[in-house]
Amino acid sequence: GNIFFLAMNLRGYLKWKKIKNKKNIKKMIQLDSLPQTEVKEGFNARFVHTENMTLGYWDVVEGATLPMHSHFHEQVTQVLEGKFELTVGEKTLVYEVGQIVVIPPNVPHGGKALTDCKLFDIFCPVREDYQIL
Repeated sequence: GNIFFLAMNLRGYLKWKKIKNKKNIKKMIQLDSLPQTEVKEGFNARFVHTENMTLGYWDVVEGATLPMHSHFHEQVTQVLEGKFELTVGEKTLVYEVGQIVVIPPNVPHGGKALTDCKLFDIFCPVREDYQIL
């Protein structure tokens, strides 16, 4: 029992030590200092890429549509401002401030901004296609 916990704690410590020693870790990222990119008409984003995930902060113009699509990434989307109609699979719902949807890998999804919106996405693994924008 105790040896297992000691081993797990040592493993965690070594992983922390490895991360702590990396030179490229940023302690703070100022969101508004990141470049904003128009990924699709009406969808403007700022991205943060880590080793294992991509964070997307979106400003979406009222009426902008995202065609149905799918990708191998798991996605979590939160509405920070506005109303966004989102279809996941065959279910369509209107998401508002504070609501979150989890989109499993390879599930078709798409939507429309019913108002100007601010959305926050988490993708895992990293969206390599967004790294090159």
